[in-house]
Amino acid sequence: MRPSPVTLTIDPDRNGVQHGHMRLPYSRDDSAWGSVMIPITVVKNGVGPTALFTGGNHGDEYEGPVALFDLARTLDPARVQGRVVIVPAMNYPAFAAGTRTSPIDKGNLNRAFPGSPEGAVTAKIADFFTRELLPLADLVLDFHSGGRTLDLLPFAAAHILDDKAQQQRCFDAVKAFGAPYSMRMREIDAVGMYDTMAEEMGKIFVTTELRGGGTATAETIAIARRGTLNLLRHAGILDGPVEVAETTWLSMEADGCFLFSEHAGLVEPHCDLGAKVAKSEPIVSIHSIERCGQPPVIYRAPHDGILASRHFPGLVQVGDHLGVVATFAS
Repeated sequence: MRPSPVTLTIDPDRNGVQHGHMRLPYSRDDSAWGSVMIPITVVKNGVGPTALFTGGNHGDEYEGPVALFDLARTLDPARVQGRVVIVPAMNYPAFAAGTRTSPIDKGNLNRAFPGSPEGAVTAKIADFFTRELLPLADLVLDFHSGGRTLDLLPFAAAHILDDKAQQQRCFDAVKAFGAPYSMRMREIDAVGMYDTMAEEMGKIFVTTELRGGGTATAETIAIARRGTLNLLRHAGILDGPVEVAETTWLSMEADGCFLFSEHAGLVEPHCDLGAKVAKSEPIVSIHSIERCGQPPVIYRAPHDGILASRHFPGLVQVGDHLGVVATFAS
């Protein structure tokens, strides 16, 4: 396979603080020899574990970028034992445009792994992470929230894995992150995800969903900031104890926990995020907007649990995600 066209403007093996870019050549109408410049910071001091912290995998999710730009600016290398690699906006073209996917090639970075050095821009970014950055890491944190179309309970999460020892290390890191909720997850489709790539390499991997709606709040940014420092302490990269926070463990493992709309129309929620629901209890109704006098279609809870996510805009299309009814985990 050909080498990656991405180059680093900094040396990840040098001690100290370095602020630079991942530079990806991108020839376009307004810049024939132009580049996509993805900000990156490396903070290194001596020998120790490496943490890779990322945000902006989807461009309309903001808690991660806020917390990570701040961490890149403030992290003192004298306090570090090891290395912290910080990429606040992985899919920088999407982040700069405020869109989930790249405006260049419509690529969803979190479905593009392992990527290719011969693909479009998004595939080339994924390839560089796969071949150059992920192999450096012992611990990987990738921030997400619901973007413009979803709203979720603020949780940190790890996935159910075949390797139970690795799974436990991931769940221990989730607990250390200290979000209000902690989630055991199975994805709808994990093929092509950054998560899957990191886990297949044996990394400790933590992700988040910190509300949504295409914005951030003071509360969710505070959760993200505290979580980054907690994980660095948990990994032994920073001294000091983890800041203990109360968390409620949930699970998205049960069949049918994801609800999808089979109708288009106007959304009427019957309960809010965090509500405890019983099996068959109404979760949301979809009203026809094409004519008056039509009864709404009611979607019901598939099992007892808690409403962990919901569709955010007021209108829904066929196939859209409506919500997740998570269960309580021990």
